Amino acid sequence: MTDLDTNIAKLNGHLERFRTSGIQNLIGGESVDAPSGARFETHSPVDESLICPVARGNAADIDAATEAAKNAFPAWRDMPALERRKILHRIADLIVERAEEIALCECWDTGQALRFMSKAALRGAENFRFFADKAPAARDGQNLQSPTLMNVTTRVPIGPVGVITPWNTPFMLSTWKIAPALAAGCTVVHKPAEFSPLTARILAEIAHEAGLPAGVWNLVNGFGEEAGKRLTEHPDIKAIAFVGESKTGSMIMKQGADTLKRVHFELGGKNPVVVFDDADLDRALDAAIFMIYSLNGERCTSSSRLLIQDSVADAFLAKLTARVNNIRVGHPLDPTTEIGPLIHKVHFDKVTSYFETAKTDGATIAAGGERVGDTGWFVRPTLFTDATNDMTIAQEEIFGPVLTAIRFSDENEALTLANDTQYGLTGYIWTNDLTRALRFTNALEAGMIWVNSENVRHLPTPFGGVKASGIGRDGGDWSFEFYMEQKHVGFATGQHSIPRLGA
Repeated sequence: MTDLDTNIAKLNGHLERFRTSGIQNLIGGESVDAPSGARFETHSPVDESLICPVARGNAADIDAATEAAKNAFPAWRDMPALERRKILHRIADLIVERAEEIALCECWDTGQALRFMSKAALRGAENFRFFADKAPAARDGQNLQSPTLMNVTTRVPIGPVGVITPWNTPFMLSTWKIAPALAAGCTVVHKPAEFSPLTARILAEIAHEAGLPAGVWNLVNGFGEEAGKRLTEHPDIKAIAFVGESKTGSMIMKQGADTLKRVHFELGGKNPVVVFDDADLDRALDAAIFMIYSLNGERCTSSSRLLIQDSVADAFLAKLTARVNNIRVGHPLDPTTEIGPLIHKVHFDKVTSYFETAKTDGATIAAGGERVGDTGWFVRPTLFTDATNDMTIAQEEIFGPVLTAIRFSDENEALTLANDTQYGLTGYIWTNDLTRALRFTNALEAGMIWVNSENVRHLPTPFGGVKASGIGRDGGDWSFEFYMEQKHVGFATGQHSIPRLGA
Protein backbone atom coordinates (compact mmCIF):
# COMPACT_ATOMS: atom_id res chain seq x y z
CA MET A 1 0.00 0.00 0.00
CA THR A 2 1.10 3.55 -0.70
CA ASP A 3 1.11 6.21 2.00
CA LEU A 4 -2.05 7.60 0.44
CA ASP A 5 -3.81 4.22 0.60
CA THR A 6 -2.77 3.81 4.23
CA ASN A 7 -4.05 7.26 5.17
CA ILE A 8 -7.38 6.67 3.40
CA ALA A 9 -7.82 3.39 5.29
CA LYS A 10 -7.11 5.13 8.59
CA LEU A 11 -9.50 7.94 7.71
CA ASN A 12 -12.32 5.52 6.95
CA GLY A 13 -11.85 3.97 10.37
CA HIS A 14 -12.17 7.35 12.05
CA LEU A 15 -15.20 8.37 9.97
CA GLU A 16 -17.21 5.21 10.51
CA ARG A 17 -19.01 6.49 13.61
CA PHE A 18 -19.90 9.78 11.93
CA ARG A 19 -21.23 7.99 8.86
CA THR A 20 -23.39 5.82 11.10
CA SER A 21 -24.85 8.42 13.47
CA GLY A 22 -23.91 11.79 12.04
CA ILE A 23 -22.63 14.74 14.05
CA GLN A 24 -24.80 15.90 16.93
CA ASN A 25 -24.71 19.09 18.94
CA LEU A 26 -23.18 18.97 22.42
CA ILE A 27 -25.20 20.92 24.98
CA GLY A 28 -24.83 20.71 28.73
CA GLY A 29 -22.48 17.76 28.33
CA GLU A 30 -25.02 15.73 26.32
CA SER A 31 -24.98 14.81 22.64
CA VAL A 32 -28.30 15.89 21.17
CA ASP A 33 -29.96 16.25 17.80
CA ALA A 34 -31.57 19.55 16.89
CA PRO A 35 -35.10 19.60 18.43
CA SER A 36 -36.44 20.43 14.98
CA GLY A 37 -34.92 17.20 13.65
CA ALA A 38 -33.26 19.21 10.88
CA ARG A 39 -29.91 18.10 9.48
CA PHE A 40 -27.57 19.21 6.73
CA GLU A 41 -24.91 17.26 4.89
CA THR A 42 -21.18 17.87 4.82
CA HIS A 43 -19.28 16.74 1.73
CA SER A 44 -15.59 16.31 1.05
CA PRO A 45 -14.10 18.82 -1.39
CA VAL A 46 -11.81 16.04 -2.64
CA ASP A 47 -14.47 14.11 -4.57
CA GLU A 48 -17.77 15.72 -3.48
CA SER A 49 -18.73 12.55 -1.60
CA LEU A 50 -20.99 12.66 1.44
CA ILE A 51 -19.08 12.59 4.73
CA CYS A 52 -22.06 12.54 7.10
CA PRO A 53 -25.21 14.37 8.16
CA VAL A 54 -24.91 17.13 10.77
CA ALA A 55 -27.45 18.49 13.26
CA ARG A 56 -28.80 21.80 11.97
CA GLY A 57 -29.14 23.96 15.04
CA ASN A 58 -31.25 27.10 15.13
CA ALA A 59 -32.31 29.67 17.73
CA ALA A 60 -33.76 27.00 20.02
CA ASP A 61 -30.45 25.11 20.12
CA ILE A 62 -28.52 28.33 20.82
CA ASP A 63 -30.94 29.18 23.62
CA ALA A 64 -30.43 25.77 25.21
CA ALA A 65 -26.64 25.98 24.84
CA THR A 66 -26.55 29.48 26.27
CA GLU A 67 -28.66 28.41 29.24
CA ALA A 68 -26.24 25.57 29.88
CA ALA A 69 -23.27 27.93 29.65
CA LYS A 70 -24.94 30.43 31.96
CA ASN A 71 -25.71 27.78 34.58
CA ALA A 72 -22.17 26.37 34.43
CA PHE A 73 -20.46 29.75 34.62
CA PRO A 74 -20.43 30.42 38.41
CA ALA A 75 -18.78 27.10 39.31
CA TRP A 76 -16.24 27.34 36.45
CA ARG A 77 -15.45 30.97 37.31
CA ASP A 78 -14.91 30.08 40.95
CA MET A 79 -12.92 26.89 40.36
CA PRO A 80 -9.34 27.33 41.61
CA ALA A 81 -7.19 28.40 38.69
CA LEU A 82 -4.78 25.54 39.28
CA GLU A 83 -7.67 23.11 38.73
CA ARG A 84 -8.60 24.82 35.49
CA ARG A 85 -4.94 24.64 34.49
CA LYS A 86 -4.90 20.89 35.11
CA ILE A 87 -7.98 20.31 32.92
CA LEU A 88 -6.63 22.43 30.07
CA HIS A 89 -3.34 20.55 30.11
CA ARG A 90 -5.28 17.29 29.98
CA ILE A 91 -7.12 18.60 26.90
CA ALA A 92 -3.73 19.26 25.31
CA ASP A 93 -2.55 15.75 26.17
CA LEU A 94 -5.59 14.20 24.50
CA ILE A 95 -5.18 16.39 21.41
CA VAL A 96 -1.68 14.99 21.01
CA GLU A 97 -2.97 11.42 21.45
CA ARG A 98 -5.57 11.97 18.71
CA ALA A 99 -3.45 14.20 16.47
CA GLU A 100 -3.46 11.77 13.55
CA GLU A 101 -7.25 11.37 13.65
CA ILE A 102 -7.69 15.15 13.82
CA ALA A 103 -5.34 15.76 10.89
CA LEU A 104 -6.88 13.13 8.62
CA CYS A 105 -10.44 14.28 9.33
CA GLU A 106 -9.51 17.93 8.82
CA CYS A 107 -7.88 17.16 5.47
CA TRP A 108 -10.92 15.27 4.21
CA ASP A 109 -13.36 17.88 5.49
CA THR A 110 -11.48 20.98 4.27
CA GLY A 111 -9.15 19.85 1.47
CA GLN A 112 -6.05 21.07 3.29
CA ALA A 113 -2.86 19.14 2.62
CA LEU A 114 -1.74 16.64 5.26
CA ARG A 115 1.79 18.09 5.33
CA PHE A 116 0.30 21.19 6.99
CA MET A 117 -2.61 19.70 8.94
CA SER A 118 -0.36 17.15 10.65
CA LYS A 119 1.12 20.14 12.47
CA ALA A 120 -2.16 21.96 13.07
CA ALA A 121 -3.32 19.53 15.75
CA LEU A 122 -0.05 19.92 17.62
CA ARG A 123 -0.36 23.70 17.38
CA GLY A 124 -3.81 23.33 18.93
CA ALA A 125 -2.30 21.43 21.85
CA GLU A 126 0.33 24.15 22.19
CA ASN A 127 -2.43 26.77 22.41
CA PHE A 128 -4.08 24.92 25.29
CA ARG A 129 -0.79 24.46 27.14
CA PHE A 130 0.14 28.11 26.75
CA PHE A 131 -3.15 29.43 28.12
CA ALA A 132 -3.35 26.70 30.77
CA ASP A 133 -0.11 28.00 32.22
CA LYS A 134 -1.43 31.57 32.15
CA ALA A 135 -4.68 30.68 33.95
CA PRO A 136 -3.32 31.06 37.52
CA ALA A 137 -2.33 34.67 36.78
CA ALA A 138 -5.40 35.61 34.75
CA ARG A 139 -7.02 37.58 37.60
CA ASP A 140 -3.86 39.37 38.67
CA GLY A 141 -4.08 43.14 38.91
CA GLN A 142 -2.26 46.13 40.37
CA ASN A 143 -1.89 47.98 43.65
CA LEU A 144 -2.22 51.70 42.84
CA GLN A 145 -1.60 53.83 45.92
CA SER A 146 -3.02 57.32 46.44
CA PRO A 147 -2.81 59.60 49.50
CA THR A 148 -6.15 58.39 50.89
CA LEU A 149 -6.81 55.02 49.25
CA MET A 150 -5.19 51.70 48.55
CA ASN A 151 -6.48 51.08 45.04
CA VAL A 152 -6.56 47.43 44.01
CA THR A 153 -7.43 46.18 40.55
CA THR A 154 -8.31 42.67 39.49
CA ARG A 155 -9.86 40.99 36.47
CA VAL A 156 -12.96 38.82 36.42
CA PRO A 157 -14.26 36.61 33.58
CA ILE A 158 -16.92 38.33 31.53
CA GLY A 159 -19.38 35.38 31.48
CA PRO A 160 -20.69 33.07 28.74
CA VAL A 161 -19.13 33.91 25.37
CA GLY A 162 -19.86 32.95 21.78
CA VAL A 163 -17.09 31.67 19.52
CA ILE A 164 -17.68 31.49 15.76
CA THR A 165 -14.86 29.86 13.82
CA PRO A 166 -14.12 29.57 10.07
CA TRP A 167 -13.63 26.64 7.72
CA ASN A 168 -10.06 27.15 6.54
CA THR A 169 -8.03 25.79 9.51
CA PRO A 170 -10.94 25.09 11.84
CA PHE A 171 -9.26 22.95 14.49
CA MET A 172 -6.33 25.23 15.23
CA LEU A 173 -8.43 28.39 15.16
CA SER A 174 -11.00 26.85 17.50
CA THR A 175 -8.28 26.14 20.06
CA TRP A 176 -6.86 29.64 19.58
CA LYS A 177 -10.19 31.20 20.57
CA ILE A 178 -11.54 28.73 23.12
CA ALA A 179 -8.41 27.98 25.18
CA PRO A 180 -8.00 31.54 26.51
CA ALA A 181 -11.74 31.84 27.16
CA LEU A 182 -11.63 28.75 29.36
CA ALA A 183 -8.38 29.82 31.03
CA ALA A 184 -9.99 33.16 31.90
CA GLY A 185 -12.95 31.41 33.54
CA CYS A 186 -15.56 31.98 30.83
CA THR A 187 -17.98 29.38 29.52
CA VAL A 188 -18.41 28.90 25.78
CA VAL A 189 -21.00 28.35 23.06
CA HIS A 190 -19.12 27.37 19.91
CA LYS A 191 -20.61 27.53 16.43
CA PRO A 192 -18.18 26.15 13.86
CA ALA A 193 -18.45 26.84 10.14
CA GLU A 194 -20.99 24.58 8.44
CA PHE A 195 -18.46 23.64 5.73
CA SER A 196 -16.09 21.96 8.24
CA PRO A 197 -17.82 20.51 11.32
CA LEU A 198 -15.79 17.32 11.90
CA THR A 199 -12.89 18.44 14.07
CA ALA A 200 -15.03 20.84 16.12
CA ARG A 201 -16.95 17.80 17.32
CA ILE A 202 -13.74 15.86 18.04
CA LEU A 203 -12.34 18.81 20.00
CA ALA A 204 -15.46 19.17 22.15
CA GLU A 205 -15.39 15.43 22.88
CA ILE A 206 -11.76 15.70 23.94
CA ALA A 207 -12.59 18.56 26.31
CA HIS A 208 -15.24 16.54 28.10
CA GLU A 209 -13.08 13.44 28.23
CA ALA A 210 -10.45 15.62 29.90
CA GLY A 211 -12.87 16.40 32.73
CA LEU A 212 -14.35 19.72 31.65
CA PRO A 213 -17.61 20.16 33.61
CA ALA A 214 -20.87 19.84 31.69
CA GLY A 215 -22.11 23.10 30.22
CA VAL A 216 -18.73 24.85 30.23
CA TRP A 217 -18.22 24.10 26.52
CA ASN A 218 -21.27 23.76 24.28
CA LEU A 219 -21.22 23.02 20.55
CA VAL A 220 -24.03 24.00 18.16
CA ASN A 221 -23.72 23.29 14.45
CA GLY A 222 -25.75 25.21 11.93
CA PHE A 223 -25.86 28.12 9.54
CA GLY A 224 -24.95 31.72 10.20
CA GLU A 225 -28.36 33.16 9.41
CA GLU A 226 -30.00 30.78 11.91
CA ALA A 227 -27.74 29.61 14.73
CA GLY A 228 -25.08 32.26 14.25
CA LYS A 229 -27.51 35.18 14.24
CA ARG A 230 -29.18 34.06 17.46
CA LEU A 231 -25.80 33.61 19.14
CA THR A 232 -24.76 37.17 18.29
CA GLU A 233 -28.07 38.57 19.53
CA HIS A 234 -28.57 36.51 22.70
CA PRO A 235 -28.58 38.78 25.78
CA ASP A 236 -26.79 36.24 27.98
CA ILE A 237 -23.82 35.96 25.62
CA LYS A 238 -21.47 38.68 26.79
CA ALA A 239 -18.97 38.66 23.93
CA ILE A 240 -18.45 37.26 20.45
CA ALA A 241 -15.09 36.08 19.14
CA PHE A 242 -15.29 35.69 15.38
CA VAL A 243 -12.86 34.72 12.62
CA GLY A 244 -14.07 35.20 9.06
CA GLU A 245 -14.97 37.68 6.35
CA SER A 246 -15.02 41.42 7.02
CA LYS A 247 -18.59 41.66 5.67
CA THR A 248 -19.77 39.04 8.18
CA GLY A 249 -17.96 40.86 10.99
CA SER A 250 -19.90 44.00 10.18
CA MET A 251 -23.18 42.06 10.32
CA ILE A 252 -22.26 40.53 13.69
CA MET A 253 -21.45 43.95 15.08
CA LYS A 254 -24.89 45.22 14.06
CA GLN A 255 -26.64 42.15 15.48
CA GLY A 256 -24.87 42.50 18.82
CA ALA A 257 -25.48 46.24 19.15
CA ASP A 258 -28.79 46.00 21.02
CA THR A 259 -27.17 43.98 23.80
CA LEU A 260 -23.97 46.09 23.81
CA LYS A 261 -22.02 42.95 23.09
CA ARG A 262 -18.23 42.99 23.18
CA VAL A 263 -16.69 41.77 19.92
CA HIS A 264 -13.30 40.51 18.80
CA PHE A 265 -12.86 40.14 15.06
CA GLU A 266 -10.09 38.54 13.02
CA LEU A 267 -11.17 39.39 9.50
CA GLY A 268 -9.90 39.55 5.96
CA GLY A 269 -6.64 40.69 4.46
CA LYS A 270 -4.98 41.70 1.22
CA ASN A 271 -1.52 41.52 2.67
CA PRO A 272 1.57 42.81 0.87
CA VAL A 273 4.94 41.10 0.72
CA VAL A 274 7.32 43.90 -0.22
CA VAL A 275 10.61 42.83 -1.78
CA PHE A 276 13.33 45.46 -2.16
CA ASP A 277 16.31 44.98 -4.44
CA ASP A 278 18.77 44.72 -1.51
CA ALA A 279 16.94 41.73 0.02
CA ASP A 280 18.09 38.12 0.18
CA LEU A 281 16.05 37.35 -2.93
CA ASP A 282 16.23 33.56 -2.67
CA ARG A 283 14.79 33.59 0.86
CA ALA A 284 12.25 36.23 -0.12
CA LEU A 285 11.12 34.00 -2.99
CA ASP A 286 10.68 31.02 -0.66
CA ALA A 287 8.68 33.11 1.81
CA ALA A 288 6.49 34.76 -0.83
CA ILE A 289 5.56 31.36 -2.27
CA PHE A 290 4.96 29.76 1.12
CA MET A 291 2.76 32.57 2.44
CA ILE A 292 0.27 32.44 -0.43
CA TYR A 293 0.31 28.88 -1.73
CA SER A 294 0.49 26.91 1.51
CA LEU A 295 -2.87 26.08 3.14
CA ASN A 296 -4.41 26.38 -0.36
CA GLY A 297 -4.12 30.16 -0.03
CA GLU A 298 -7.14 29.99 2.28
CA ARG A 299 -5.88 32.01 5.21
CA CYS A 300 -6.26 35.62 6.29
CA THR A 301 -2.51 36.22 6.74
CA SER A 302 -1.54 35.06 3.25
CA SER A 303 0.70 37.46 1.29
CA SER A 304 -1.63 37.82 -1.66
CA ARG A 305 0.03 40.95 -3.13
CA LEU A 306 3.68 40.78 -4.17
CA LEU A 307 5.22 44.26 -4.42
CA ILE A 308 8.53 43.78 -6.21
CA GLN A 309 11.12 46.49 -7.00
CA ASP A 310 11.60 47.19 -10.71
CA SER A 311 15.35 46.61 -10.72
CA VAL A 312 14.97 42.94 -9.74
CA ALA A 313 11.43 42.25 -10.93
CA ASP A 314 12.15 40.45 -14.20
CA ALA A 315 14.50 37.87 -12.73
CA PHE A 316 12.42 37.44 -9.57
CA LEU A 317 9.16 36.92 -11.46
CA ALA A 318 10.77 34.43 -13.85
CA LYS A 319 11.91 32.27 -10.93
CA LEU A 320 8.55 32.74 -9.21
CA THR A 321 6.62 31.60 -12.28
CA ALA A 322 8.72 28.46 -12.63
CA ARG A 323 8.24 27.59 -8.96
CA VAL A 324 4.48 28.17 -9.06
CA ASN A 325 4.16 25.88 -12.07
CA ASN A 326 6.01 23.20 -10.09
CA ILE A 327 3.74 23.21 -7.02
CA ARG A 328 2.16 19.77 -6.54
CA VAL A 329 -1.66 19.76 -6.59
CA GLY A 330 -3.27 16.53 -5.47
CA HIS A 331 -5.11 14.42 -2.93
CA PRO A 332 -4.76 16.08 0.48
CA LEU A 333 -3.96 12.77 2.22
CA ASP A 334 -0.98 12.19 -0.04
CA PRO A 335 2.09 13.34 1.94
CA THR A 336 3.67 14.74 -1.25
CA THR A 337 0.73 17.05 -2.00
CA GLU A 338 1.37 20.76 -1.51
CA ILE A 339 -2.09 22.09 -2.48
CA GLY A 340 -5.40 20.28 -2.13
CA PRO A 341 -8.88 21.27 -3.27
CA LEU A 342 -10.70 24.41 -2.22
CA ILE A 343 -13.28 23.96 0.52
CA HIS A 344 -16.55 24.00 -1.44
CA LYS A 345 -18.08 24.71 -4.85
CA VAL A 346 -19.31 28.11 -3.64
CA HIS A 347 -15.76 29.12 -2.81
CA PHE A 348 -14.33 27.44 -5.91
CA ASP A 349 -16.67 29.51 -8.08
CA LYS A 350 -15.60 32.69 -6.28
CA VAL A 351 -11.87 32.04 -6.67
CA THR A 352 -12.04 30.96 -10.30
CA SER A 353 -14.17 33.98 -11.22
CA TYR A 354 -11.09 36.15 -10.71
CA PHE A 355 -9.34 34.48 -13.65
CA GLU A 356 -11.64 36.23 -16.08
CA THR A 357 -11.56 39.40 -13.97
CA ALA A 358 -7.76 39.49 -14.26
CA LYS A 359 -7.96 39.31 -18.05
CA THR A 360 -10.62 42.00 -18.18
CA ASP A 361 -8.52 44.28 -15.96
CA GLY A 362 -5.53 43.82 -18.24
CA ALA A 363 -3.33 41.61 -16.09
CA THR A 364 -1.40 38.61 -17.38
CA ILE A 365 -2.02 35.09 -16.08
CA ALA A 366 1.62 33.97 -15.87
CA ALA A 367 0.80 30.64 -14.22
CA GLY A 368 -2.33 28.65 -13.44
CA GLY A 369 -5.70 30.22 -13.99
CA GLU A 370 -7.53 26.95 -14.50
CA ARG A 371 -9.24 24.05 -12.80
CA VAL A 372 -7.39 20.79 -12.18
CA GLY A 373 -9.37 17.65 -13.09
CA ASP A 374 -13.11 17.18 -13.32
CA THR A 375 -13.87 15.94 -9.78
CA GLY A 376 -13.44 17.94 -6.60
CA TRP A 377 -12.63 21.61 -6.27
CA PHE A 378 -8.99 21.65 -7.36
CA VAL A 379 -7.43 24.84 -8.76
CA ARG A 380 -4.00 25.23 -10.27
CA PRO A 381 -1.80 27.70 -8.32
CA THR A 382 -2.15 31.03 -10.08
CA LEU A 383 0.08 34.05 -10.60
CA PHE A 384 -1.10 37.38 -12.02
CA THR A 385 1.58 39.73 -13.37
CA ASP A 386 1.48 43.11 -15.12
CA ALA A 387 -1.00 44.17 -12.47
CA THR A 388 -1.68 47.58 -10.97
CA ASN A 389 -2.99 48.28 -7.51
CA ASP A 390 -6.31 49.68 -8.71
CA MET A 391 -7.30 46.35 -10.30
CA THR A 392 -9.96 44.21 -8.63
CA ILE A 393 -7.44 41.38 -8.26
CA ALA A 394 -5.24 43.70 -6.18
CA GLN A 395 -8.01 45.03 -3.95
CA GLU A 396 -10.40 42.16 -3.20
CA GLU A 397 -9.56 39.20 -0.97
CA ILE A 398 -9.58 36.17 -3.28
CA PHE A 399 -8.72 33.71 -0.47
CA GLY A 400 -7.20 31.07 -2.68
CA PRO A 401 -3.84 30.06 -4.19
CA VAL A 402 -3.65 33.25 -6.22
CA LEU A 403 -0.86 35.86 -6.10
CA THR A 404 -0.97 39.31 -7.73
CA ALA A 405 2.44 40.81 -8.59
CA ILE A 406 2.87 44.60 -8.81
CA ARG A 407 6.07 46.48 -9.55
CA PHE A 408 7.31 49.57 -7.72
CA SER A 409 10.22 51.96 -8.30
CA ASP A 410 11.19 53.23 -4.84
CA GLU A 411 10.32 53.05 -1.16
CA ASN A 412 7.72 55.81 -1.26
CA GLU A 413 5.80 54.13 -4.04
CA ALA A 414 6.03 50.76 -2.28
CA LEU A 415 4.55 52.24 0.90
CA THR A 416 1.75 53.95 -1.01
CA LEU A 417 0.86 50.70 -2.76
CA ALA A 418 1.08 48.64 0.42
CA ASN A 419 -1.32 50.95 2.29
CA ASP A 420 -3.71 51.43 -0.61
CA THR A 421 -6.29 48.82 0.45
CA GLN A 422 -9.20 48.63 2.87
CA TYR A 423 -7.39 45.89 4.80
CA GLY A 424 -4.57 46.01 7.33
CA LEU A 425 -3.89 42.60 8.81
CA THR A 426 -0.26 41.74 8.03
CA GLY A 427 2.71 42.83 6.00
CA TYR A 428 6.00 41.18 5.04
CA ILE A 429 9.07 43.28 4.31
CA TRP A 430 12.26 42.01 2.68
CA THR A 431 15.28 44.29 2.90
CA ASN A 432 18.77 44.26 4.40
CA ASP A 433 18.58 47.98 5.22
CA LEU A 434 17.63 48.14 8.91
CA THR A 435 16.87 51.85 8.83
CA ARG A 436 14.51 51.33 5.89
CA ALA A 437 12.85 48.41 7.69
CA LEU A 438 12.21 50.53 10.78
CA ARG A 439 10.94 53.45 8.71
CA PHE A 440 8.71 51.28 6.54
CA THR A 441 7.18 49.20 9.34
CA ASN A 442 6.41 52.37 11.28
CA ALA A 443 4.39 53.75 8.37
CA LEU A 444 2.79 50.50 7.17
CA GLU A 445 -0.91 50.22 8.10
CA ALA A 446 -1.00 46.67 9.48
CA GLY A 447 -1.50 45.05 12.84
CA MET A 448 1.34 42.55 12.36
CA ILE A 449 4.50 42.86 10.30
CA TRP A 450 7.35 40.44 9.70
CA VAL A 451 10.75 41.60 8.44
CA ASN A 452 12.82 39.08 6.46
CA SER A 453 10.51 36.28 7.61
CA GLU A 454 7.32 34.46 6.81
CA ASN A 455 4.52 34.46 9.40
CA VAL A 456 6.06 32.87 12.49
CA ARG A 457 3.67 33.02 15.43
CA HIS A 458 4.97 33.67 18.93
CA LEU A 459 2.06 33.03 21.30
CA PRO A 460 2.77 35.83 23.82
CA THR A 461 2.63 38.51 21.08
CA PRO A 462 -0.55 40.33 19.96
CA PHE A 463 -2.35 38.98 16.89
CA GLY A 464 -4.86 41.10 14.99
CA GLY A 465 -5.38 43.73 12.33
CA VAL A 466 -6.45 47.30 11.64
CA LYS A 467 -8.92 48.90 9.24
CA ALA A 468 -11.26 46.25 7.75
CA SER A 469 -9.05 43.43 9.02
CA GLY A 470 -10.35 43.32 12.55
CA ILE A 471 -10.94 44.65 16.03
CA GLY A 472 -8.90 43.67 19.08
CA ARG A 473 -5.95 41.39 19.69
CA ASP A 474 -5.39 37.74 20.56
CA GLY A 475 -2.33 36.25 22.17
CA GLY A 476 -0.67 36.47 25.54
CA ASP A 477 -2.37 38.77 28.02
CA TRP A 478 -4.30 40.48 25.21
CA SER A 479 -6.66 37.49 25.07
CA PHE A 480 -7.54 37.98 28.72
CA GLU A 481 -8.24 41.65 28.11
CA PHE A 482 -11.07 40.53 25.84
CA TYR A 483 -12.51 37.68 27.93
CA MET A 484 -12.27 39.51 31.27
CA GLU A 485 -13.48 42.73 32.90
CA GLN A 486 -11.31 45.06 34.96
CA LYS A 487 -12.55 45.63 38.51
CA HIS A 488 -11.31 48.38 40.83
CA VAL A 489 -11.65 48.44 44.62
CA GLY A 490 -10.52 51.40 46.75
CA PHE A 491 -9.72 50.85 50.46
CA ALA A 492 -9.56 53.96 52.66
CA THR A 493 -6.17 54.24 54.36
CA GLY A 494 -6.89 57.20 56.63
CA GLN A 495 -9.56 59.44 58.07
CA HIS A 496 -9.75 61.78 55.12
CA SER A 497 -12.38 64.45 55.08
CA ILE A 498 -15.71 63.47 53.53
CA PRO A 499 -17.99 66.31 52.41
CA ARG A 500 -21.06 66.49 54.65
CA LEU A 501 -24.48 67.11 53.18
CA GLY A 502 -27.66 67.73 55.18
CA ALA A 503 -25.84 67.92 58.52
